[in-house]
Amino acid sequence: MTGRRDVDEELRARLHEAAGAHRPDRARILARVERGMAGGDRPAHHRTTRPPLPGWARVAGATAAVAGVLAVGGYAVASAVKDDAPGRRSVAASSTPSTAPGSKAPHAPVPSRPPASAVADGPLWSDGAVDPHSNEFWAQSNVTLKTAEPLTALTVELRVAQTGGVTSTGAWRSLPEDDFAFAVGERDGFLVYRWTLKEGRTVPAGEWMFAGQYDHDRGGRNAQADRYAATATAGSGGLSVRGDFAARDDGS
Repeated sequence: MTGRRDVDEELRARLHEAAGAHRPDRARILARVERGMAGGDRPAHHRTTRPPLPGWARVAGATAAVAGVLAVGGYAVASAVKDDAPGRRSVAASSTPSTAPGSKAPHAPVPSRPPASAVADGPLWSDGAVDPHSNEFWAQSNVTLKTAEPLTALTVELRVAQTGGVTSTGAWRSLPEDDFAFAVGERDGFLVYRWTLKEGRTVPAGEWMFAGQYDHDRGGRNAQADRYAATATAGSGGLSVRGDFAARDDGS
């Protein structure tokens, strides 16, 4: 029985090898298999020339002949030969993509709100503007702060770009003068005004203004490069704002 199993295994391997080539006439191949299996009906003089073979050997020989036809003509008829060894069949399976074709992967979550603008930070809001009373020789730049909480520390800096002939003529603030240390001077192409709240003093909640005054060359001055910045400390923590002198709403 071992010899028969070996022949069957070899036969099945040859049939599967030739199976993928073509698809010839299935009925014609079946007929040839049947004729091969009917080898016992051959004339007697063929059987007397050599010892008779067992039936399984005749079937194997006839089917092997058909395998040669299959290799040239095309398709192996798997239904004509049963596979006696379950679990040895191979099955081709296509993998399923995790994302359907044409679809897009989910985007990262969108932040619930955009970050606060530079002109506002928590309870502190700011604005910069050129005073409307400025003229062709002189100007005043105003930094306005609004705070909803008292401030225990505050530094305000105004930077006026040196556009030609810019020279300080003074400064003021709407808070008590004695509460602040003040300095003015030129640095890196700017006329810089700085107000610093003295230790132990407090800025009450409310709206406050810091102004720098200066002469400049005759004609309308462009304040596009001017800047301001302020840092403060409130009960809610450290605060920081900054901006320019472009027109904007009043922040109310």
